[in-house]
Amino acid sequence: MSGKTPERSDIIDVTYHQLHSILCGQTEGYSAAQVEKLLLPRINQLQSISEPFGKPSAASRKKIDSGSITLADGVVQYIEEADKAYIYAVSSAFDIDEVQAFILLRSFLYDQAVTFPDGIDSDKVKEDTIETFTPFYYSERLSVLRILIPLFRAKAVSEPFHALFLSILPQVLRDSKEYEESLLAEYEVKLKEKIPEKFSKEPKAVARWVKQNSKEQLVLLEVLFWTLFESVTCDGPTVEKIIEMAYETDLGSLQQNANLLLDEEGTQLTQDKMALWILITLEVLELEKMTDSATLQISDHPTSSDLYFSFPNSLERIHQIVTANSENKKFSCTYLAWTFVVSRLASVASELPDSYRGLLDSLLLRSGSYSKEREPSHVIMSRKCLDPQFGLFSVMSALLTTSPLFSTKMAWRTASAVTDPNAVAFRSVFKGLVIALVELIPVELIPEFDSFVDVWIALFGKSESKSIAGICTQYWQIDWHRTSRRAVIDVARSRFPIQCGPLIKLLAAMTASGSLDSESIISEERELCTRHVFYFLDRLPSYSQVVPASACTGAQALYEKQIEQYGSSTSSANLTYTNLRPVYLPGGSLLPAGSKGRLLNGDGSDYLVVCWKHEHSGWRFLLEVLTEYLSLRNSGPRRAFKSRKGGPEVCLSLSDIGFGLEDGVDELLVTDILKTIRSLIQDNPSQAEQLMQSLEYDSNTSSADLVELTTGILEEALSRSNSPSRTPPLSHLITSALGVLSAILAIPNYCNRVWIYLKSTSVLFGSDKTSGFATAALAIERLTGHYDMTLSLLRLVQQLCYEASLLLVPHDNDLRKLKDEVLIRAFRFVHTEIWVEHLGWKYAQLGDRFEIGRHISLLYLRALQFTPKAVTESPFPRLSKAVLDLLLFRASTLTMTPLVSVIASGGQMFRMLHNSRRLGDAQKLALLLQSYLTLARSILERKVSTEVAAKPCLLEQVLCGQVTGGASSHASKGNPIDALAFYVKQRDAGTAVPLGAIRLLSSLCISLSMSKPTPSTIVAHLSDPEAVVSYFVRIVEHPFDDLTLRYSVWRFIILAMDKEPALARLFVAGQFRTATSLDLKGKGRETDAIKEAVVSTSRVMNAIDVARDTVANWEQLWESNPLLLATVLIFLQVVWRHGLEHKSLLEPLRRNDEFWHQITALACSELGPVPPFETETFVIVDGKRRADVHDAVAGHCYRVSAKAFALRIIGLDIGIHLQSAPRSEIPSKPTSFTKIEPRLRSQDDLIDLVSEATPNSYIPDLYDNFSQLLTSYFANLSASQLEFQTPLDEREYGDEFSFSMDLLRSRLHAYRSQLELRGYVDVAERQLSSINLNMSLAHSQTALTESWQFFLGQVVPYLGGDDSERPILLSIAASVSFDIMRETRVGDMAATIHGVRLSLLLAICELVWFSTTERPHELKSFVELVDNLRGIVLNEFQPPSKSIQGSLTVPFHPQLLQLLYFCTKGSRTFTRRPKALNADQRLRISMSVDAIQNLVISALGMTFMSARGRADIDLDRDMELLVAVFEQCTRLDISPSSTQWLARYQETDIGKASLELYVQVDLVGLSDLSLLVAKKRPLYAPHLLRFHMALASISTAAERFANDGVLSAYSNNNISKAASAGRIDATIPELPGERSPAHQAYCSMLAIVSGIVGAMGRNNHYFDAETCGFIQLYGDQIARSLSWTTADAITLPLLEEIEQVVHLFNGLALNAPPRNVQPPVENVLRVFTPLALNLLQQLNYALTHPNHLASLFEPITSEDRILLEKGASIPDAMKRPLVAYLMHRLFQLSSNIIFTLICISKAETVLTGEQADWLVHEALVIPHSKVVLGEHASIGTLLELGNGTLDMLRNLINLPAGQSIATLPVAAVKGGDIDVRQGVATTRRNLENVLVYAVTQLAMWLSKPEFDVPSNDMETEELTDTHKESTKDRRAPRSSLVLGDRIRRGMTGEMAADLQSLLNKAKPIIAKSNTVLGKEQIDLTAVLSTFLQERIILSTS
Repeated sequence: MSGKTPERSDIIDVTYHQLHSILCGQTEGYSAAQVEKLLLPRINQLQSISEPFGKPSAASRKKIDSGSITLADGVVQYIEEADKAYIYAVSSAFDIDEVQAFILLRSFLYDQAVTFPDGIDSDKVKEDTIETFTPFYYSERLSVLRILIPLFRAKAVSEPFHALFLSILPQVLRDSKEYEESLLAEYEVKLKEKIPEKFSKEPKAVARWVKQNSKEQLVLLEVLFWTLFESVTCDGPTVEKIIEMAYETDLGSLQQNANLLLDEEGTQLTQDKMALWILITLEVLELEKMTDSATLQISDHPTSSDLYFSFPNSLERIHQIVTANSENKKFSCTYLAWTFVVSRLASVASELPDSYRGLLDSLLLRSGSYSKEREPSHVIMSRKCLDPQFGLFSVMSALLTTSPLFSTKMAWRTASAVTDPNAVAFRSVFKGLVIALVELIPVELIPEFDSFVDVWIALFGKSESKSIAGICTQYWQIDWHRTSRRAVIDVARSRFPIQCGPLIKLLAAMTASGSLDSESIISEERELCTRHVFYFLDRLPSYSQVVPASACTGAQALYEKQIEQYGSSTSSANLTYTNLRPVYLPGGSLLPAGSKGRLLNGDGSDYLVVCWKHEHSGWRFLLEVLTEYLSLRNSGPRRAFKSRKGGPEVCLSLSDIGFGLEDGVDELLVTDILKTIRSLIQDNPSQAEQLMQSLEYDSNTSSADLVELTTGILEEALSRSNSPSRTPPLSHLITSALGVLSAILAIPNYCNRVWIYLKSTSVLFGSDKTSGFATAALAIERLTGHYDMTLSLLRLVQQLCYEASLLLVPHDNDLRKLKDEVLIRAFRFVHTEIWVEHLGWKYAQLGDRFEIGRHISLLYLRALQFTPKAVTESPFPRLSKAVLDLLLFRASTLTMTPLVSVIASGGQMFRMLHNSRRLGDAQKLALLLQSYLTLARSILERKVSTEVAAKPCLLEQVLCGQVTGGASSHASKGNPIDALAFYVKQRDAGTAVPLGAIRLLSSLCISLSMSKPTPSTIVAHLSDPEAVVSYFVRIVEHPFDDLTLRYSVWRFIILAMDKEPALARLFVAGQFRTATSLDLKGKGRETDAIKEAVVSTSRVMNAIDVARDTVANWEQLWESNPLLLATVLIFLQVVWRHGLEHKSLLEPLRRNDEFWHQITALACSELGPVPPFETETFVIVDGKRRADVHDAVAGHCYRVSAKAFALRIIGLDIGIHLQSAPRSEIPSKPTSFTKIEPRLRSQDDLIDLVSEATPNSYIPDLYDNFSQLLTSYFANLSASQLEFQTPLDEREYGDEFSFSMDLLRSRLHAYRSQLELRGYVDVAERQLSSINLNMSLAHSQTALTESWQFFLGQVVPYLGGDDSERPILLSIAASVSFDIMRETRVGDMAATIHGVRLSLLLAICELVWFSTTERPHELKSFVELVDNLRGIVLNEFQPPSKSIQGSLTVPFHPQLLQLLYFCTKGSRTFTRRPKALNADQRLRISMSVDAIQNLVISALGMTFMSARGRADIDLDRDMELLVAVFEQCTRLDISPSSTQWLARYQETDIGKASLELYVQVDLVGLSDLSLLVAKKRPLYAPHLLRFHMALASISTAAERFANDGVLSAYSNNNISKAASAGRIDATIPELPGERSPAHQAYCSMLAIVSGIVGAMGRNNHYFDAETCGFIQLYGDQIARSLSWTTADAITLPLLEEIEQVVHLFNGLALNAPPRNVQPPVENVLRVFTPLALNLLQQLNYALTHPNHLASLFEPITSEDRILLEKGASIPDAMKRPLVAYLMHRLFQLSSNIIFTLICISKAETVLTGEQADWLVHEALVIPHSKVVLGEHASIGTLLELGNGTLDMLRNLINLPAGQSIATLPVAAVKGGDIDVRQGVATTRRNLENVLVYAVTQLAMWLSKPEFDVPSNDMETEELTDTHKESTKDRRAPRSSLVLGDRIRRGMTGEMAADLQSLLNKAKPIIAKSNTVLGKEQIDLTAVLSTFLQERIILSTS
């Protein structure tokens, strides 16, 4: 049914059936005011009895046609055209008003989750619609009337809806009398109503209509009863009419369609109406009022003229009707009632006025004046009532035991339509009849006394306790004081103990215990009744005894007859007897000599029955009977009639007093005795203890106690079942004995006796070697199919388990071990003998099977509940471990099959039971399902919290598989998950089953998501996922559905959104495919209609729509239901967390301004003050014990959570927007941000919002005080044992948040019996409640803090670096840091809060990250922040060192270290500016830096030490952060003096510790390949090297670090062997696409060593010598890198390696003195020079051939590939970013190589020193112009390199200084883009170095004392020319010197000219470069030109 989304109306949302459930208390959570709001719009329907939904009318049809209706509650509903056909069809089919048809139809759709296809207007569809709608309509018709019944019951002031009785009922019953008449009239119409003609051809419809008609008759009678009971005064005509109708209709059985009510359901309806008619006739006769003489006034002017006995004509007519039908047994109850009325009227016959004379004649047999000869009518009628053939007692007994009106069990069993079975009012009316009988006839004269006793017991005893407690209490408090009403018990007492059966059965009934098998909590009424019964039987005033006549005569006579002085000697009534000697009577009482006894029988009998006036305890006598029975059964001796020790006393046995044990066995009596005892003590420990004390004899006796006797009887009965004769087990006796033992277990001071017995015997549970007698007894039950003993045994085990956890005695370890052993045996017996087999047993009643399964599942559940997370802390560790193994760790198929099979097939079985009207079994199945679902959920929750969480458990596998259902003859396959989804919809089973099913689905969803690999998904096992999702959405949408169920369904939807993508898609979209994706095929108009229908039905309500509507009403929910609001926001948060997956579906909502306005308003709403959370007292709320401040605290917590989730939703939306935006563009602002941006821009708003997020109410002292209390007074009980094991996000805020109050109460229950500890028990409860409330506040506030931290992290692109926001944020950061600094709480939770607040502070700081502004107010806030951080570092309550050591569950030091990094780096920025900070600010920053240095150094020492013992990712992160902070806080600009921190460094010896760790760790990471692949680097190594680099960069630190053995560590580590062999490559196969960690470490070591060499300078030549050893060790690897050629590929790691090698040699060369260089250094440098010249030759070629250079590049990482691909399509290689970058790097490398050669050759000495000081042996560059790649670099190479560099420099200086010459991807290259200034600096330095080295090399070459003639190195031209010249002159050859001089002059002149030309060209270019560089630098060209001219050109000219 489609249409516009309407405004919700209560009239539609809440059906009449639901309203009736609310009024009956079946649906909780509604106040009287809320229900009144629901009832007021329905007054007209409630007033109309015959037509509650009206008749069709033109006015209503016009409203439907208009398309909109305004309902009675003022809500406007819209109707689409397609819906009208269905409305009219419903109106026509049921002849009801069109508007009411619309309301009912829409209610049906909402309530039943049914969807009709829209747009298809066909008769078939309408018929199907009517067929589906009919049951709902019939139910609503009945519910309209049934609503009045609970309103009538609300007359009592104590009723929760009493206000409705006063306000609503008067509006419905404006005239009670008229309403009663209309009920009778409508009932009469229903009786005579014929079947509608439209059903004549539909037998099924006929049967349904007839039964509906009969049900309406029944409900009309029920309403009539309650109207008469509560509102209508029964006047004469009314009573007359009712009596007349009852007789005329034969109690409702005579009606038009009686012949169609012959099936089981119809027969039951007829019987129920008959029973109701009987009660109505009894009610109208006002029997209770007739007994009141003050009310019974017969006169012409009575005070109560509205009572029926004031109407003589009516009385006469009633009398005629009743007496005319006196032979009909159906009316026997009415006949008896009227007999009593007649007797009461006869009692005042002498006072009757004249108007009653006609009635007086009717009351007598003959007319005339009243005389003694005439017998009154009531006497004759009384005799008829007592006539056995009249069947009065049989009718009464049948009503009380078989009618649903008096038995809830029968109502369920027969599927009765009675609205309120076993109502107290029904029994109260019937009690009036029973009391009338005892008032009418003395009990002694009732011939069928036993039958009457049975009726009495059925009325007062056979029912649920809540139904009989009221009448039992009324009897003891009122009726007991009237002799006639007490007579039944007095008569039974007078026969006690000769016949003790009647008395004990009567007293058992009068305890108000009812059915002992039902589980109930004792009420005050029942407690009062048991107290009366106990004291009555404990102090019996009489003792009856059978005395042989011979005992009264003779010399040894024990008794003597006495005749009353004024009595007749012949009357036995006047005879009394007395005992001549004291007599010990059975029961232990002493009858003193001379006691008086009344004779009860004739005096002439052989046996006299004497009733002694003697007070004694009947309980002790019953114990004596049990003792006698057991002794007879065990063939023990019987006590004789003898004197005790020759004394005067006589001791009598049971047989001596005439107690009937002729056969020696009377199991029925023993069973009755045990039942009586059980009825008194069950669930009543205080009364039970009093009874046990009264049963104990004095210390002189050795009689057995009750426990011993009961266990003996039980053993004997069980042993008979195991005897060779195989006697059938005494089921009732065994059941009663087990019940008594179960009841005794609840008595604290006596329960241990049961435990000891069970430990000492193997009769019940067997042992390791024997099976026990119980096994055989229970096996016999399987033959009969009745399992009373099995169920009783299970109740005993259940009570054992309950008592073990409830009455725990922590100080008695032996007793705990005993209980543990007994429970192990009991659980083993139950599991092996019952659980794994019970599905295959035969059952006479299917409900027994359900009860067996439920009891066992409750056992398992109880064991799981008292098992804490740590099994060793369990009070019964063996049992806990065994149960966990049984259900989880070692579960077997036999264990899981009974559980899962019922879950899988329960839905089908439930439907079958309902269809067969076996509602009692269906109810038991519902209870079974409830316990099974809870057990399965507990198993999964336990699994999630254990070490096997990642492994699929057997329960998961079975739930996700197909299992064979049940043990029925027709085994069927069932899908458990599909069944669970069905249970959520199954409302017939109550609310507990749907709730348990959805919670189990949630737990299963969590468990499946954690299992690796995931075994399955939930959606894969749903037969119709779309239908399931649609119904779930309807549940959360419906505002009046059960709130707990709605929360739980929301919880499942949230989990599905997070864990199951497919199911998440359904909840967001509502269906797998939209209508537009359907392929609709067909022809003609019909196809168009179908298409239209499909498009219409595509508008499916989804969870997003429901959440949106909820958010729209957030202001109402903010106060009324913050839990629902928070739950919906959690859902939206999860949706937005997966927003990219559902982006297209969320887009309309993401652009919705109104939605974000609401979310923003919610996120910025004011919270108000934090409510008090300390519990002062407890109150009862909805039947649960709650703290007095629970509601206030929980509401505040959910409001805080709602704010947190709203803020997180906004942050997530911003994140989605940023991820979706192109990276190349500046991101736009999403709607979510624009709505909240004004709040962020407002200083006041932002400060207020953040200030709400920083406080936290956590108080650790509460927990400490509670722990101390437990330690002091409740040993072996700790808070950890009370902690909930459910996930944190599944708990509800309030007084049950973190720790279980119920578990605490059960653990402390045993201490309440100790008066001195009772007060501490109450204190413990209040303290734990306060802890829960405080933890609720703490967690919700922490969630808000985390949300702000997350949100601020998302808005960085919009607020980061904003100058207008920076002052606000810095001020807030200073304020927040000040609050954090003042932290004084300790403990793990406090540390967690501390860390969250630090995270918030970090998020704020990230928005103002490293600004360059120097505004005073910003600097002030920044310095305050730095100063506060010093306080945080030095905080003694939350010391960072504790977090770093790993002592906290959630460490906070990572956030703190990042804050320290920010502050130290920011401080460095400001300290470098001379006037930015004043002296005070500098001092505060310096103090903070000192504290940071001490923390970091100490922390590094701890971290290095910890890292040596384990490889840990967290340690790796800590090390990274610590090293980063260490780098910042030790820089000279912020810490000019390193003395202090170096002292600390030396004290902690962290340098040596880091080196030791470096030697130990895996530098490559191959030891944990998976971790290496995940992190792309090994653990620790990069951070250690970075730490070493930080030390190497500071000269003072470098020296100390060198002394720590750095070279030794670098020479002996994980990669030393490979490096020394030259086998370290840039990549490794184990890490494809990444740089080799070994290569990276190697390069870092080179950099560190070179850094130390450079930092130490020339003063530590020993280190230089050691460095040479390091170089020689890794010589092969070094030579390999320096041997690169242009034929080899070039990679960035290789380039870095070459650079580091050159830097290392550069450092050695710089440190080498001008003279007397150490031989190791000299040797190393000598080796470097030729390698460097070769490499220089290759670099020159690469720089002059950029295209070739580009082709050599080989990418390794993805960043390298990005660099390669960027600009690859540009034809000009020089314009490609990669080529420009490589050339820049190569120019740098060339410059460094040449500079190193300059240092080695001492070129400065050549330029500035004497020629004698030149190192001419370093003149290695050959002075010729040839450039050969395979040879060393020559002067020509240098000239070519210089000219190329000059050209590059010339091009660069013509570009703007800031222009980028290589735009590089940030991720690809460190440092980012290269601008013109950087390029100019590099090329100029290279040019200058080339010029210096070329000039000095040429000069040194020419200064050699001997100039070797160049070989073929010389140019061919030069050699040829020289040869020609010598030939021409025909001179003799000169010596070699002359030839060398000539060559020197020729070569030098040309080389010098080329150099001079290069210098001349470079001079203006270099001068111009100063402009680009922005500073004046020294120009060496002039110096070099002068030197070249003077030393080379002139000297060779």
